[in-house]
Amino acid sequence: MKMQIDKSLKKFPVFIGVIGIVLALSLLILRLNLVAIINAAYIMITAALIFIGLVSKKKLYVPFLAGGGISLLGIIAYFVFCGADAGFGAFTSGLKGFISQTHPLLTGDGNFLTRFAGNLLLALPLILISVLVILCAKKSKTFLSVLSGFVLVIFSVAFLLTMNLRSKPNTERLWEGHNDYLKGIDKNKTKKNSPNVLFIMMDDLGYGDISLNGSLIDTPNIDSIGKNGVELSNFYSSYSVCSPARFAALTGRYPYRGHADNVIYPTVNTISPFAATRLFNSVEMGANVDGMLGDEITIAETFKASGYTTGAFGKWHLGDYGEYLPTNQGFDYFYGSHHVNDMTPFYHVTEENGEWEIVHGTDEMKDQKNATKYIHEEITEWITDKVTTSDEPFFAYYATPWPHAPLFVGDEFNGKTGLGTYADCVAEFDYYLGELFTTLEDLGVLDDTLIIFTSDNGPALQGSTNELRGGKYLAYEGGQKVPFLMRWDNSTIFEKGSSFDEPATVVDLFPTLIEMCGITSDGKENYLPSDRVIDGTSMMPIFKNGTPIHTIDNPILHMKREKLKSIQYAVDTDSVLKEHPDYDFDVLKDNSYVQFKYFRNIQNDNSAFFDKFRKNWLHILTDDSGENYNRAETYPEIADEMNTRMDEIMEGFKSNRRGIR
Repeated sequence: MKMQIDKSLKKFPVFIGVIGIVLALSLLILRLNLVAIINAAYIMITAALIFIGLVSKKKLYVPFLAGGGISLLGIIAYFVFCGADAGFGAFTSGLKGFISQTHPLLTGDGNFLTRFAGNLLLALPLILISVLVILCAKKSKTFLSVLSGFVLVIFSVAFLLTMNLRSKPNTERLWEGHNDYLKGIDKNKTKKNSPNVLFIMMDDLGYGDISLNGSLIDTPNIDSIGKNGVELSNFYSSYSVCSPARFAALTGRYPYRGHADNVIYPTVNTISPFAATRLFNSVEMGANVDGMLGDEITIAETFKASGYTTGAFGKWHLGDYGEYLPTNQGFDYFYGSHHVNDMTPFYHVTEENGEWEIVHGTDEMKDQKNATKYIHEEITEWITDKVTTSDEPFFAYYATPWPHAPLFVGDEFNGKTGLGTYADCVAEFDYYLGELFTTLEDLGVLDDTLIIFTSDNGPALQGSTNELRGGKYLAYEGGQKVPFLMRWDNSTIFEKGSSFDEPATVVDLFPTLIEMCGITSDGKENYLPSDRVIDGTSMMPIFKNGTPIHTIDNPILHMKREKLKSIQYAVDTDSVLKEHPDYDFDVLKDNSYVQFKYFRNIQNDNSAFFDKFRKNWLHILTDDSGENYNRAETYPEIADEMNTRMDEIMEGFKSNRRGIR
């Protein structure tokens, strides 16, 4: 028995060494950052085993060292050939800023030599210490061997925290269709034939957080958009967290299409406890995606190609380098933060042509009270300049970071509402929005500016859902039903002060703006990309005659982390009653159509029963917007139909992830 154990122990180092070869080959074959992280973890394990062997056996086990070395070489080779920047890992820190001469190397323009130098530099401490371990062990320097082995363990951990994790996306790319579409757009837009567009997106603002929807917070300037335009009382974000919702709003596609269906984390940091955030994108997004892929077609790119000048202000949260940067996604100018205000690092930058510089220092996370004022001043100055010096109409994406936590408010608005910082923050934004509207009026362009107002998702810790169920990060109504107001004074598309109950969602904005602003190709109207699925549908049928646009063929989807949690669509009541005369209920008899929403399996929003799930749950939102009653037993055929429809949708997603036509 003892002899067998001894033989097994002798084989163990070899077995561990072989694992290193397998992992290195797997990384080069699969080309996934997740495998690179596994390799780095393996290097830490082998370093620990080397140290244990030096302490307990006073022996250097070469297979451990060889396995770790091969794995390290695999990581270096992978990021040299497949890297997406110069390869300096976590040392590409925004905390010190970048000078313009070196900035391109750190934002996606690295070449083979720079990637080789950067990745080798990060791995050099491990290589040198490994050599030291070999020399000490060879010369029987026991103490130095143990000490160098311990240092090897420390630096293997440091390598994981500093290694390069920026690599080229490993997914189907759509660059050819992207470029062909933009080239095909008629560049014919001028101030005389096209409206300016101001797209305002709040951050974590609840459905009931504007006074037009009954809020305790007085928001007269936000309300004025709906009072002078139109309100959609059943409008949804296409996701209940920040980054995916913004992806949907800018592309007209569900975030699943672009591997962007979760929160996007910073890819830069110094060595700190927060450096771990660098690992999240690789795990959560898959396919090495670090933001909104550059081959997605954004509304900003579309407008720019048609003759608009474009600018983005406030929160980006769709990537922080290379193809993911806002000025590489169709915006001529960006002022704001690449990241969300509760993540490290956080600071405001100005950006043009893919290069950016920090403007207020690096400590803004500690005090963000001037953020609304800063953003207002920038967008006001930019719009004023474009209106007075250019013949091009403008598209301005105004993505305020508020009222996302942590909450801050300017000194003059602190305590103003008597409702706390959350309400003060919203009131401050409303005030400055009024100032922006005054600027537009003084410039003579308010009447011909198409203004859109909405939120990326429902409220988190504070805020009002108007008694809707759930909140941020949940597929219930409170998480995704948000305010939607639109104003265009010179248009006859909708009557002033009109309101519609027909549901729509942020993916519908892209095709709606294409139609409203007259984007054409060789004179052909409503010019949309043909190489990819556009999940949104123009809202014009709603504005023209109140026709529902989301039926069984085009349901509203509520997704979370690559899973379809719920679908909803309009059902014609006459057809239902004809097929099921026993469904003789008032909600069907009193409406020409109703909105059904179905959950196959969703977590309970009551924390006291966190272990309970709602399964086979059917709601009629027409008379139960609070999702209070499960009607699956009353309408079993409809529940079955919606369950089957969910399977069909997910099968389509999985078989054609990027929606290629």
